[in-house]
Amino acid sequence: MLGVEAGFVPEFGFRARVPLANGRFDRTEVDMRIAELLVESKLTESDFQCREVALVESYRDFAQVFDHRNLPQDARGFMSYQLIRNVLAAHHGHCSFCVMLDARRPDLREAWFAVMSCIRIVDLRLRCKVLTWQELAQALPVKLQRFLQQKYGIAAGNNPMTLGDESFAANV
Repeated sequence: MLGVEAGFVPEFGFRARVPLANGRFDRTEVDMRIAELLVESKLTESDFQCREVALVESYRDFAQVFDHRNLPQDARGFMSYQLIRNVLAAHHGHCSFCVMLDARRPDLREAWFAVMSCIRIVDLRLRCKVLTWQELAQALPVKLQRFLQQKYGIAAGNNPMTLGDESFAANV
């Protein structure tokens, strides 16, 4: 499901060291790295965070990677900062990127598609994907399926984000 060969061990809290324009590197972490795949996971957090324009624009490759004029913004700055940062990490590390989210949260799905549509580099955009926890649950052992169901209400196969969903299909 993740496009990664078996046998790789996931690394949680991966320090991607995304380059900044001043020659330094950022200190934030990507939720998980497995082989050449970076993953941002959303289970309980409400959004992908917002950061000031100056901070986001301080990433060395920001203007090369994104059509920044069309990235979602509000009065505070760029919305979906975690997604922007992780796409920059994938670009820097020549990795793929996957956001894992709850299919019952169309707002998170729309936020991802808004960011992904602003990626200028076609090869990078093609290395970006989305996976729902409901889809993943189908491939998990029964014990983990029960845990997701009991703790988060996520059931295998209970995926409202399908190709039959017109809003989803319009964004693919």
